[in-house]
Amino acid sequence: MRPVETPRAWSRAHSDRNVTNRFPHPNLSAPSRGAVNFSPSMKAAPHPDLFMFNAKEYTVRTLREVPTSIELQLCENPERAAGYWNATVATHPYFNPDVECFVVLLLNTRRRVTGHHLISIGTLDTILVHPREVFRVAIISAAAAMVLMHNHPSGDPTPSEADIKVTRDLIRAGQLLKLEVLDHVIMGAISPGRTKDHISLRELGYFL
Repeated sequence: MRPVETPRAWSRAHSDRNVTNRFPHPNLSAPSRGAVNFSPSMKAAPHPDLFMFNAKEYTVRTLREVPTSIELQLCENPERAAGYWNATVATHPYFNPDVECFVVLLLNTRRRVTGHHLISIGTLDTILVHPREVFRVAIISAAAAMVLMHNHPSGDPTPSEADIKVTRDLIRAGQLLKLEVLDHVIMGAISPGRTKDHISLRELGYFL
C-alpha cells in the first residue's frame, strides 16, 4: 500500500503534473491558469459547511390544561390572583417554595385568566427578571393585560427595593407595548401578625 504523502511532499511530487491534480476534492476542478471552478454537481449540492446556521419556525404550545373554578377565572383583585396561585402554581411539580419563582398571569379584555407562564426560577432571595421574557408569551398569545406574581420563601411578602424597581420597569415597558400591567402580587405566608398570605403593590401605591 502506498503511504500517504504529507502536504509539503504532496506539493513537490505534483508540482509538474496537471494543475487539476492540485485539488483533491472530487467535485473541484481548475483550468491551467489556476482559477477554481465549481462543477455542476457541486452547484446542485452545496457543501454543508456553507450553511452553518438555519432559521427556525416558532409556535406557542400549551403545556397542560389547568382546571380553574369560575370564581378564579375572573382576576379582578389581588385575592383572586392569590387564589389562582395557590390552586394552580403552588401545586405544580415545577414549583419550589424554597426559591423565588416569577409567574405572569395572562388576561383577556374581560380580565379573565387565559393562562399563566413561569418566567424564571431564582435562588433563596434573588431572581432574574427581564422585560423580554416577561412580555414574550403575553404578546404571542395576544393577552390584553397581565398580573405579575412571585413568592418570597421567607414567608414575608413585604416588597424589597428590587421588587419595586422591577415592577416600575415592567409597568413602563407595558405602557410602550400597550399591554397593561394590572398588579404585582407577592406571595408569602399567613403569620400571627399578618392575616393575608400576599401583598399587592398596587394597593401599596406603587402603580401611581
